[in-house]
Amino acid sequence: MPSISNLFHVAIKTNDLEKTVRFYTDVLGLRSVARPDFGYPGAWLAAPGGAAIIHIYAGGPALGTAGRAPSGTGAIDHVSITATDFHGFIEKFKKHGLDWREFNIRDAGLWQLFVYDPSGVQLEITFEAAKESGPEPDMKNRGYVAGSSFFKETELA
Repeated sequence: MPSISNLFHVAIKTNDLEKTVRFYTDVLGLRSVARPDFGYPGAWLAAPGGAAIIHIYAGGPALGTAGRAPSGTGAIDHVSITATDFHGFIEKFKKHGLDWREFNIRDAGLWQLFVYDPSGVQLEITFEAAKESGPEPDMKNRGYVAGSSFFKETELA
């Protein structure tokens, strides 16, 4: 009987390949891995020790009929990834001049950070609260509100 076993990757169109790859490598800590030649620019990015989970592409098919890649996530609200070192990611966001939001799902024992990539794709980074140290997510000043966008196109510092 057919069944789904896992999410293979997420493909993201971009107008700025270099900036987008830099976000995923410098800010999120993914690493570039070999990518087949599809005849247009792009990059495959993997979690340390894992397979490529983010595929970025630019030019050609990324541009569509408007000649520019769309921004945002459209009908997909966000892409969720798991991570460790909640407060370390906050420090990286600050270092790179990125805005973010925080959320605490106490009933599930999860902390979350929300941030946008340079193309306006919202990412949810989820952490097991029991494995984290330091203050809980700041729900007062940086609380995430589902369905509300805080995306602002910025340069990475």
